[in-house]
Amino acid sequence: MISSNWKLFIGLILVALSAILGILHYAVFGDAKTLMFYLALDIVFVPVQVLLVTVIIEKLLTEREQRIMLKKLYMVIGIFYSEVGNELLKQLRQLSHNSQQLDKMLTITREWKDVNFADAKNDAGNFQCDFRFKSMELSPLKEFMIAKRSFMLGLLQNPNLLEHDKFTDLLWAVLHLSEELTVRPDLNNLPSTDLEHVYGDINMVISTGPLDISSLNGFNI
Repeated sequence: MISSNWKLFIGLILVALSAILGILHYAVFGDAKTLMFYLALDIVFVPVQVLLVTVIIEKLLTEREQRIMLKKLYMVIGIFYSEVGNELLKQLRQLSHNSQQLDKMLTITREWKDVNFADAKNDAGNFQCDFRFKSMELSPLKEFMIAKRSFMLGLLQNPNLLEHDKFTDLLWAVLHLSEELTVRPDLNNLPSTDLEHVYGDINMVISTGPLDISSLNGFNI
């Protein structure tokens, strides 16, 4: 409300200033016809001025702001992978019983061409990790997730994440996995129902956002 009143006040001042200048012009030159001619001429070009200001200039400013926002977002994503993502991928890989098959798909050689990278990406995207691990194997993952929980909560407070829904969904999935592991104090003898639930949470992390299995070829695991 204060902002709207401020803009209205400035608008009234500008209109009043134009009226005063018009009166001074007439008082000095006494030529109302010429004054009205130029006033009408300015009104004729108002739509073009509106087009330039509200459409073209505003669009350029918006695109510039979006580029700055995306640059900040990519920095946040890079920090996430440096602090959490890469290590999380390594830990999940160790829990997968068929990770060697994925290693073969993503083993890059000097002979690889663009078609090889494209095929590897498609094959990895269709790959299903086999998370048939024992409950006690979750302890290292739990310790890592607890240690990084505050960091991930801090990332969620970053307004730039609103521009990337998939990455936000990824953070929520990782935080949910962290919560599920934290609320279970003893991971040595989890019942089968709890293990199945953790399986589902891990698969949710893998299949969400930039941590999609097809992105594993971008990381050194």
